[in-house]
Amino acid sequence: MSGVNDIRSAFLDYFRKNGHEVVPSSPLVPRNDPTLMFTNAGMVQFKNVFTGLEQRPYSTAATAQKCVRAGGKHNDLDNVGYTARHHTFFEMLGNFSFGDYFKERAIELAWNLITREFGIDRDRLLVTVYHTDDQAFDLWKKIAGLPDSRIIRIATSDNFWAMGDTGPCGPCSEIFYDHGDHIWGGPPGSPEEDGDRFIEIWNLVFMQFEQVTKDERVDLPRPSIDTGMGLERIAALLQGKHDNYDIDLFRALIEASEEATGVAADNPEHRASHRVIADHLRSSAFLIADGVLPSNEGRGYVLRRIMRRAMRHAQLLGAREPLIWKLLPALVQQMGRAYPELVRAEALISETLKLEETRFRKTLERGLSLLSDASANLDKGDILDGETAFKLYDTYGFPLDLTQDALRNRGIGVDLSGFSDAMERQKAEARKSWAGSGDTAAETIWFELRDKHGATDFLGYDTETAEGVVQAIVRDGATVETASAGEKVQIVLNQTPFYGESGGQMGDTGVISTDHARLSVTDTQKKADGLFVHNAVVEQGSLKIGDAVALDVDHARRARLRSNHSATHLLHEALREVLGTHVTQKGSLVAPERLRFDVSHPKPMTAEELKIVEEMANEIIVQNTPVTTRLMSVDDAIAEGAMALFGEKYGDEVRVVSMGTGIRGGKAGKPYSVELCGGTHVGATGEIGLVRIVGESAVAAGVRRLEALTGEAARAYLSEQDERVKALAASLKVQPAEVQSRVEALLDERRKLERELTEAKKKLALAGDGGSGAEAVREIAGIKFLGKVVTGVEPKDLKGLADEGKKGLGSGIVAFVGVSADDKASAVVAVTDDLTTRFSAVDLVRIASAALGGKGGGGRPDMAQAGGPDGQRAGEAIESVAAALAG
Repeated sequence: MSGVNDIRSAFLDYFRKNGHEVVPSSPLVPRNDPTLMFTNAGMVQFKNVFTGLEQRPYSTAATAQKCVRAGGKHNDLDNVGYTARHHTFFEMLGNFSFGDYFKERAIELAWNLITREFGIDRDRLLVTVYHTDDQAFDLWKKIAGLPDSRIIRIATSDNFWAMGDTGPCGPCSEIFYDHGDHIWGGPPGSPEEDGDRFIEIWNLVFMQFEQVTKDERVDLPRPSIDTGMGLERIAALLQGKHDNYDIDLFRALIEASEEATGVAADNPEHRASHRVIADHLRSSAFLIADGVLPSNEGRGYVLRRIMRRAMRHAQLLGAREPLIWKLLPALVQQMGRAYPELVRAEALISETLKLEETRFRKTLERGLSLLSDASANLDKGDILDGETAFKLYDTYGFPLDLTQDALRNRGIGVDLSGFSDAMERQKAEARKSWAGSGDTAAETIWFELRDKHGATDFLGYDTETAEGVVQAIVRDGATVETASAGEKVQIVLNQTPFYGESGGQMGDTGVISTDHARLSVTDTQKKADGLFVHNAVVEQGSLKIGDAVALDVDHARRARLRSNHSATHLLHEALREVLGTHVTQKGSLVAPERLRFDVSHPKPMTAEELKIVEEMANEIIVQNTPVTTRLMSVDDAIAEGAMALFGEKYGDEVRVVSMGTGIRGGKAGKPYSVELCGGTHVGATGEIGLVRIVGESAVAAGVRRLEALTGEAARAYLSEQDERVKALAASLKVQPAEVQSRVEALLDERRKLERELTEAKKKLALAGDGGSGAEAVREIAGIKFLGKVVTGVEPKDLKGLADEGKKGLGSGIVAFVGVSADDKASAVVAVTDDLTTRFSAVDLVRIASAALGGKGGGGRPDMAQAGGPDGQRAGEAIESVAAALAG
């Protein structure tokens, strides 16, 4: 039972048997506390339960919670690797009571677990209580039988917990283990308490008060319990170790590091490096699995610091190639069963680690060389000037903390004040360049807010609800302190699940709310390189800067956007398979109700091509395979065949989205769609449901546009089409399956009747004088001439009529002028072959056209056609041809 996985399971099983709901660990990015960078304690996911804002179907719970302390108030990063118990990532075991049991039951459960279930020697245990908490003191004597000397009263805030300046709070009781007098240190509260002899293993928080104001504290109506026991610490104790890094979990990771580097971990010179790598591998992998990716802002920056610190120590161990990603399988083997998100995200984690270390090694090599030159004349106790440190950071991409870390062994510090001054000067220069012209000038306010607050942390890849803090409110192009009911404003938050419009995908809508205000988000836009701007209307109440807000994306709308976006990827790849690799996307619109995208292709797509494209996309959809995301460099992604989308801006690192396995053609058995994309997508292709192409048209020369529907919209479209077919079948008095053959028969019948009607019109036109006021056939200068004005004959049929006229004459010239219902005219002149050397039909028809108010005309010497706007002069046109024959 001493293995880490066994201890975790035993803890949770114990509390399950004692009536607790075992609740899965929440993500490392808190969804309900925007003031926290990372989840750093077990109670974080229950914060709103403790305050009464949220109700759960259980009143007691137990968890093994993932935690990270590497940024902000709780930052253990610099100590990791050099102490026995500091970690950036750790697991917190905890049990919770939400108004159910209180002190007595909490103490009883804790004491029975560690002494009976875990078998820890009770004579080595002592506890602390808050100095005024007589109840807890007495309960420890009663339940554990501890003497007064091993129940220590502590008057400091170490033994009084508070959620904040106001809210739930209460005294604590901590359980300590005595590792023996061979280790220096004293019990808590003594002058030697910072030693390592007495180690805290469990903290019980008795949440019994509410801090109403700074000076007023009242009893909670339902006191609660929040406990926390570090898994690594209790594992060390149960495994007979005094150092967390000697437990089985860390030994497995360190052994993997030893094997990969060939450097022994028991070497004092390299011991810390192996420990740093093992710890930082855990925090990096779990943060990536929970949606954090390395960047230069916020959580991504902290992750990058952790990753690069590990990579720096890999370099110190002599690794010449990227190393950290090679250790990931060892971590997945140790922790993947308890945390399946590691298994699901293994490919993304591996690619991210490899990419970051590849890039970092170039930065490190260049930066260390420059740092060596810049500090060559410095001795122990000296300070590197801030300007040099900033130049390394700004020009060569060498982070400040790595500069500090590299100089630490030489006892050299860095002028942090000078570094900050140089940073501010650089920002001031950048601000000057923002005031340009056009769009840039109009967007200046967003650059200013971006500079002041940093980029917005986007949470929307793996959640659609979260909390945030209002950093700025903009109304009519200017920042304001508050927004009131009825006002249209733009809101900037520290973090958001709302997707900002980009890459063709429309921005999210939804609700921003507090206890006193509600705003309807009508659109979300990206501004100034990573600032998410929420266009909103205040529906009720008022909002002010600094407010903590609940953020709720319109889930149904986002689901439709995800489906449509993923469908564009599948259709894009299908088009390339069917039409050829010349097909690339030239623009897109991903809306909730439909999708549209433009592709390069020189001609209209045939019905058969569209049918195959649609079939191929739906084949991938029904596979219902997971949609995977990896982080890669642009060059590596494209080298692996990933498609870059038109109009998208890419940084050094990109998200590569992959969907499905090819079934036919060149993609058979291979990853189907692989594209660079920063948008949101379905979790599995089956969520798309169905894709239906509903339109194909031309947009510009060489560019075709496809329009399609997915999911419920596609099903509704097909249902409407089915209803139309049924209605048509009823009108034709046939079964739906017979509609096509019946329509084809009707069309054949119509064509036959049209031919008969045309022939009848020709015969009618050739009979009599046609109402021209002149003889139908006459002789002019020895040449037979047939000239007639006809009605009811289509212009396209006039040539056939003229041919019939030539046959009747044998030798001669025919002129017909057809008049349409809107009084426009068409003229045809035909000359028999024996007369074409003397008369040209083209010349004669142009004379007729001029009489009709037209210009030109064309054809052959024996047959020509022209037109004119004035059908009232049809008779004049016939006579003008006759006059030309008379000479």
